[in-house]
Amino acid sequence: MASDKVLGALLCIIAILPCSAQKVTQENKDRAAALVSQMTLHEKISLLGGYRDGFYIAPVERLGIPEIRLADGPQGVRNNTRSTLYACGVAAAATWNPALVYEMGKALGQDARARGVHIMLGPGANIARSPLCGRNFEYFGEDPCLAAETAVGYINGLQSEGVMATIKHFALNNKEENRLHSSSVADERTMNEIYFPAFRAAVERANVGSVMLAYNMVNFVHATENPYLIQKTLRDRWHFDGFTMSDWTATYSPISVMEDGVDLEMPWSLTMKEEILLPLLEQGVVTEEQIDAKVRRLLQTFIAFGFLDRPQLDPSIPEDNPYSRDVAYRLACESLVLLENDGILPLRKNSRLCLIGPKADVIPCGGGSGAVEPVYSVSLRSGLSKLGVKEAPMSKADAVVVAVGFDKTTEKEHSDRTFSLPEGQEGMIDAAIASGKPVIVVVNAGGAVDVSRWADKVSALVWAWYPGQEGGLAIAEMLMGGFSPSGRLPVTFPEAIEDNPSQPWWGFEKPYTKRGLSVPFVSYKEGVFVGYRGYKGKAPRYPFGYGLSYTGFDFENYSVEPSGDGFDVSVTVRNTGRYEGAATVQVYVGEDSPCVPRPERELKAFAKVKLPKGASEKVVMHLDREDFAYFDVSVHDWKVKPGVFTISVGNSCIDIRDSVKVELK
Repeated sequence: MASDKVLGALLCIIAILPCSAQKVTQENKDRAAALVSQMTLHEKISLLGGYRDGFYIAPVERLGIPEIRLADGPQGVRNNTRSTLYACGVAAAATWNPALVYEMGKALGQDARARGVHIMLGPGANIARSPLCGRNFEYFGEDPCLAAETAVGYINGLQSEGVMATIKHFALNNKEENRLHSSSVADERTMNEIYFPAFRAAVERANVGSVMLAYNMVNFVHATENPYLIQKTLRDRWHFDGFTMSDWTATYSPISVMEDGVDLEMPWSLTMKEEILLPLLEQGVVTEEQIDAKVRRLLQTFIAFGFLDRPQLDPSIPEDNPYSRDVAYRLACESLVLLENDGILPLRKNSRLCLIGPKADVIPCGGGSGAVEPVYSVSLRSGLSKLGVKEAPMSKADAVVVAVGFDKTTEKEHSDRTFSLPEGQEGMIDAAIASGKPVIVVVNAGGAVDVSRWADKVSALVWAWYPGQEGGLAIAEMLMGGFSPSGRLPVTFPEAIEDNPSQPWWGFEKPYTKRGLSVPFVSYKEGVFVGYRGYKGKAPRYPFGYGLSYTGFDFENYSVEPSGDGFDVSVTVRNTGRYEGAATVQVYVGEDSPCVPRPERELKAFAKVKLPKGASEKVVMHLDREDFAYFDVSVHDWKVKPGVFTISVGNSCIDIRDSVKVELK
């Protein structure tokens, strides 16, 4: 029988999850102001930059302000420790399950408390504008709605454990090459519709404690000194009461930083240090009140998180936490996306496999600050062995499994990557195909890769992302039918890199000269037509939202009804296959006659529903008025134009099952 559970079984969970309790209150602000009034100028300046090894903020012991510890690692606690390694950011988004991502954040918070870490430098929420960005693996895909929901789940979970999240990198850090010296150039509508929503949701809905500003310039002003980003957007429009910090060594002008810039310089003070600030104070170029304001924002946030009132180290939590292990396994399972399957999967229990490839015996992760040293890990070979699967030579195997992909040396921070697999790996796939055996390819990568030459020749293709320490067991379980895959693509896979809407403008334009300096820049000329929004007349290899299952689902009784300030969208999902599985219901909105160029459809809501075979469930999702809005640059704000809109429900952005037209007054 169908149930009327709002948002479906899993989305019900996220609806009742507690918001993080660390919202800065007036009491927190008053206490911070009182502390600042008692501090010497030296003490105040000491708080404006990191110290020691660059992952600490200095204490002021006489006033009870403790040393604050920070750590890298959006998918695990990094810096002088081993920790649980979770599936990477794009894999978390591929679950389409914010409730599970909340658990990821909660487990990560426990891992941090077990090590005395106050502030985690994550999540990363930059949009995957192009598959070539070397840091896409840390982020939540190409769509602002999916990225926002995933970020909110992560932050609420992390901060529920008394650990501060730092959403990064604000803003338009979508290319790693030359990120320290280049500018991202985009119009105001593009920024607000595509690149800001995840950050806005983090501030307004998750009360994120800190925002890290990006390395790059935004419209030729360094992000860390950018009044449009920091003052006008974060503070004036979104009412952000936490503090801002720089990415590592990303500050330049002491006057600009003091006037319009970040509150905290990391890993140490470059512009806001005594030898620079004291002469500027004496000359009246900067004021002590500017310093006080930054220190107040730091302290009021520390107070809101309880850092001044309790030790951060919680010795009752083991560093190798059973809860964290369990969450890491479940996250890995739900992140796996099955892209091709000719019926070979799930494999028979007595199958003999030939396992080859450079990723067969390792669990890779991306490189840079997102890399984590796990307490332990399970490779694909180990995972299959745990399940009792027998290996055999190729000439005697029932199927060949080829494990390929990238790792921390080939997909990483500070450089971009190729669209093709690393050198030599396609040759391994070719050799397996030439054997005449069924071939299953498992790929570790942080986004789309060119599979056009061989994907049609293999029996199955599994996109494993960087699945974390439990990834090998999760992949093995999926191959052997332990569960039906339910991951969905959070990015579009183009047939060729030239099909990606940003590709014509991916490279640097002729340097722009400003104040005698030549600044290379990237133009975001595709505007709001990023990812699936921009595939006009070009069929992608695999569309956004796509993923296969071992079972089938029908969408029935689709309806859209007025409700409050918008509409309730309802659909009954029925499992029509032979296996238990999870369907992801995706709701897209498009304006029929827009006054500005708008995508044909945009994701505005989704729900993941787990169903036994033969079962059905009614899912209800609400669209509010802003889900129909566009950002009007003439008024610098969101605007809804009355008119006719098409609300569609689908299994991906192109597999639309039903549509209803509504009129918005």
